[in-house]
Amino acid sequence: MSIPNTQEQSLPFLKWAGGKRWFVSRYFEIIPAHFGRYFEPFLGSGALFFALRPSEAVLSDLNANLIETFSAIKENWEAVTSVLRMYHRLHSTAFYYQIRNSRPRAKAMRAAKFIYLNRTCWNGLYRVNVRGQFNVPVGTKKNVLLDSDDFCRASILLKGASLIASDFASVISRARPGDLVFADPPYVTAHSQNGFLKYNEKLFSWDDQVRLMECLRNANKNGVQIVATNADTPSIRKLYEKSFRIRAATRSSVIAASPARRGTSNELVITNW
Repeated sequence: MSIPNTQEQSLPFLKWAGGKRWFVSRYFEIIPAHFGRYFEPFLGSGALFFALRPSEAVLSDLNANLIETFSAIKENWEAVTSVLRMYHRLHSTAFYYQIRNSRPRAKAMRAAKFIYLNRTCWNGLYRVNVRGQFNVPVGTKKNVLLDSDDFCRASILLKGASLIASDFASVISRARPGDLVFADPPYVTAHSQNGFLKYNEKLFSWDDQVRLMECLRNANKNGVQIVATNADTPSIRKLYEKSFRIRAATRSSVIAASPARRGTSNELVITNW
């Protein structure tokens, strides 16, 4: 397929820590002009998927609740939107915690809960406790429905996508010559400072980083087109420099609790051309 005009791009319906809206706005021209199937093994908000609008895609993430939410939008966006309209009317701090503690049985209700919490929790953060329960406090955002929402279009775009809750390795191994893999693993850009090392190891360990590089290297040998992003650290540079081209990218950081601590961070864009 060919990449669409930037004016035709769709926006993701989720806000996600480490999301790639900045990549789409600044580095979209890096994407190959033509490719076969599109693979995204760390889906998150799917910003690049919605920008590219591929006709055939394999989208995956270890977060099963995230994948289920995308699946619900794909299958029955009207039902999800109906619940979100109700949540929009009822939103308050007390209602937020009521929904956060709820256990809906219907798939559309679970997806609506996921989107509602994502839009009204603190800074769009996704975090669970040791029992797997979402535990992010309420944020300051009041709007559950947004002017940019187009769940119908999102559903149409997702019709050609396979949605899988899976580790990245099995998904990347499915890519064939001419396909495109976009690998955006979990990472924090300041993981060697300010106590982030321990957090980053839990988020995505060094063994995971090595395993990912090996998967991408094997895909490269098989003729797959590769685009990846990662933290700009000496260890990551050394890991990829022999097999891939590395570009430095600077982006704004918006995840800190205090606006005064939100500045710029350095990341890497890694390709095999």
